[in-house]
Amino acid sequence: MSPIKNTAPVAVITGAGGGLGAATAELYASRGWAVVAVDLTAPADRAGITGVAADVTDSASLAALADRVRDEHGRLDAVITFAGVLGIGPLGELDPDRVQQVIDVNVMGTVRTVHALFDLLRGSGGRVVLISSETGPQHAMPMNGAYAMSKHAIEAYGDSLRRELMFLGLDVVLVQPGPFRTGMTASILRRFQESTRPGSPFAAMAAVMGELAAGEDDKAADPRTLAEAVWTAGTTSRPRHRYAVKWDVSRRVMDWLPVSLVDRALRMALGGKIDAKAAELRRDANAAVTAEDAEVRS
Repeated sequence: MSPIKNTAPVAVITGAGGGLGAATAELYASRGWAVVAVDLTAPADRAGITGVAADVTDSASLAALADRVRDEHGRLDAVITFAGVLGIGPLGELDPDRVQQVIDVNVMGTVRTVHALFDLLRGSGGRVVLISSETGPQHAMPMNGAYAMSKHAIEAYGDSLRRELMFLGLDVVLVQPGPFRTGMTASILRRFQESTRPGSPFAAMAAVMGELAAGEDDKAADPRTLAEAVWTAGTTSRPRHRYAVKWDVSRRVMDWLPVSLVDRALRMALGGKIDAKAAELRRDANAAVTAEDAEVRS
């Protein structure tokens, strides 16, 4: 005789080892769902949450995840795809292998996850909640090309998937977060600083963009706010196609304006700062050489 399965609704949440995914897992569990929290390292088990180690870049790993959900729960009511990585750096220098990695995790990882869990979702009439970004529908900004590429792809994937699965009675919902406080964004300045080669012509740009991004992180919203939006996306009886959550107002306004106007505004707003930072970096480099020469002579 097969074991009696829990009758609570079941959610699989990838990228649930910390940050936004963990906050969402906690919320779903607190409201009576059985949550399978997935990350490269299994999150700790706690009330209502079962941690599972799986790799969204590995189809076999996700097939094993699907088998475990089937065996332990016998149903799947929602899959929520938080798993993702940042892709910071100038596209002229960024290693194509790194761009491929961003696409593989953010895009193909989402595709693999839904594919592996699709039969379970269909059997339960479950819902797909795809975590995109405000970057997804917006024009991409400097130093953010790889990440923006991945989120633009998630937007297209979500539209096509929704228009396929609606004929099967399944909902697909996109959630587009603005800036939220996470471990990934907390290290944003360092990531920008490390994104260029030695002697790079983009070094000053990376420094300026990193400082701006770090300043935005100070204004970032509480992850619990996004968790509530994902709860609505995953549970409301008539979900919207998209939920934009706490977008940066200036980015939203810029995306309404003509592209040529925004490009000119960016040159005016950033050009002077980048030139000043480049001069500062040259002074620092010259000072370092002078100090090294003096030490050698002594």
